[in-house]
Amino acid sequence: MPLWTAAAIAAATGGTASADFTVNGVAFDSREVGPGDLFVALSGEATDGHRFVGQAFAQGAAGAIVSRPVDGPHVLVNDTTVALNQLATASRARTSSRIIGVTGSVGKTGTKEALFAALDRITHGNAHRSVKSYNNHTGVPLSLARMPAATQAAVFEMGMNHAGELSQLTRLVRPEVAIVTTIAPAHTEFFTGEDAIARAKGEIFEGLVEGGIAIVPFDSPHRDTLIAAARPHAGRIVTFGLREGADVRAIEHVRMSGGDSFVTARLGSREVSYTLAPPGEHWVANSLAVMAAVDAIGGDLGVAGLALADLEGLAGRGARRKLKLAGGDALLIDESYNANPASMRATLKVLAAERADRRIAVLGEMRELGESSDAYHAALAVPIDEAGVSRAVLVGEGMLPLAKALEGRIETVHVPDAAAAARVLSDLIAPGDAVLVKGSNGVGLARVVADLWGQD
Repeated sequence: MPLWTAAAIAAATGGTASADFTVNGVAFDSREVGPGDLFVALSGEATDGHRFVGQAFAQGAAGAIVSRPVDGPHVLVNDTTVALNQLATASRARTSSRIIGVTGSVGKTGTKEALFAALDRITHGNAHRSVKSYNNHTGVPLSLARMPAATQAAVFEMGMNHAGELSQLTRLVRPEVAIVTTIAPAHTEFFTGEDAIARAKGEIFEGLVEGGIAIVPFDSPHRDTLIAAARPHAGRIVTFGLREGADVRAIEHVRMSGGDSFVTARLGSREVSYTLAPPGEHWVANSLAVMAAVDAIGGDLGVAGLALADLEGLAGRGARRKLKLAGGDALLIDESYNANPASMRATLKVLAAERADRRIAVLGEMRELGESSDAYHAALAVPIDEAGVSRAVLVGEGMLPLAKALEGRIETVHVPDAAAAARVLSDLIAPGDAVLVKGSNGVGLARVVADLWGQD
């Protein structure tokens, strides 16, 4: 079965098809177009996708959505951005899939990937999810448009940096289950405080289908704010966490010698034990959210536990790799995709648990923290001390307050950019080291990780 036919695309968008065609994928970035895909020529402030229609067809696109006629099979619409949302709406309307939405300041992508792994195993390969971090006003409709009609379970990540954004996205996804992972200082330059962030994250519950289930972090100081946001829209509210009183609670979690954890969780009167591959207490909390969601749709908790045991770290979000050096190996922990104060503290705890001759932290500045940015950066000195970090490489102007806070405490190098950090690390890392690389995506520390991996 094709993903879309020209007739179905035209019916969904109110457009006019130039020819009959079928597609098996959807893309709006011409660099991602593959054989048989539908290319959506979005027009934005920076560029116009119509400029790349020829390239898309050269790469094998089977058709395009355009707002002006082009050479090649296409559906002509008035506005391609509106058409993408209409295609997403049609995709949601035609499916009987169990739909789960995920948001949060920290952990939403990892939770989404872990939940997909569980759902994919439960449905024997008939699960779907948003890829990468396609979680905004274009990424969410793209992910919906890519969902096959026969999908049995799907999970969509939704993000925001302004109030009102999640309200729009969740009404497009219309989840049966909606999860908020963690509330933390992120995008604080756009909000008056964490409670405002919690209220904005709580917008995810506005799109719940009738009788839908809201899943809320019990241990969060913003639990009551989230419950209040969920109550008008949810048929049931489920809490998860490590503390007594959570509906889904870890009654035991033990770190094992390989870095993974053995978790026993209680869900009402039932208990389930499972191994969790990614290290760290924050991942234990993520896994409880996964179990709560699987249980909410009546999925097999034992099969979900098997998926969590096999879960691999994601590039930029916890992937671990041994660097082959002369005289031995060093461990690289890749957390280069993003950072905020809460995720910095969590991953420094992971570094602290590693047995290593030296612990090296390569930390890029945290962006979009507003007027409190200097204080948030300087405050990282405490978890760095607690993690037993012996060397710190701090990247970007925003890290200057932390560099000052660490003066006289540990060996610290402050550099302006990722390229300079890579040069420092080439001479710094030795066998037996554990190296954490973490920072906001715009700092570009993924390039540092790529350079280090290229050494082996």
